[in-house]
Amino acid sequence: MLTAIIVEDMPDALQLLKNDLETNHPEIKIIDTARSVVEAAKALRTNEPDILFLDIMLGDGTGFDVLEIFPELKSKIIFVTASDEYAIRAFKFAAIDYVLKPYSNEELAQAVSKAKQQIQPNKERLDILKDTLSAPEQKPDKISLHTLDKIIIVSLDDIVRCESDSNNTIFYLQDGQKVFVTKTLKYFADMLKNYQFLRVHQSHLINLQCISAFIKADGGYLMLKNGENVPVSVRKKVEVMEILDSMHR
Repeated sequence: MLTAIIVEDMPDALQLLKNDLETNHPEIKIIDTARSVVEAAKALRTNEPDILFLDIMLGDGTGFDVLEIFPELKSKIIFVTASDEYAIRAFKFAAIDYVLKPYSNEELAQAVSKAKQQIQPNKERLDILKDTLSAPEQKPDKISLHTLDKIIIVSLDDIVRCESDSNNTIFYLQDGQKVFVTKTLKYFADMLKNYQFLRVHQSHLINLQCISAFIKADGGYLMLKNGENVPVSVRKKVEVMEILDSMHR
């Protein structure tokens, strides 16, 4: 039996989640609920649950305020947030799991399963999430990357390029370090496409700031500032030339 506390400021959403857990997850015992930061603080001072279902936006603050009050909290966190493109992006940049409202029974079950296995996100990853949520129009500074055995924090400006390796991705950094990440190149291409990264080839995603020149010979390829050469697919050549031209006007 696992214990849980739900922090959700909307009464209907709170009751729905409570009912779904009681119906579909009898292994989870809900020991308290809260609708505000103040109520959540009172609940967590009394009991530390195995799982904390935490809404982001609360009437008197945010879920981050709750976590700042309890920096040593050991509960596994399932963030619950409204379906929003900025929220989704923020969670992906921080590499923190979440469940979107409205959610299906399957999505809730996946979130519970992940929570049972997950490592509590550290302060730096929570800061990435908080900063990205608070300034959705700004370019994020950092990204969290899942490797085979850990999660590392990388500045976007330190990424030179990304290369596909089957269903995984290799990140090449400015200092020569290579980071093997267990997600597809498409996942990162979609995430980074609005932040000066361009997928120039089926296997290559490039930081545009790291390009030195576009060479038309030999089928077309990019020379990077670190001395590497990267191929450009036929259908991407015109787009690459147009972007580089606009960057140097």
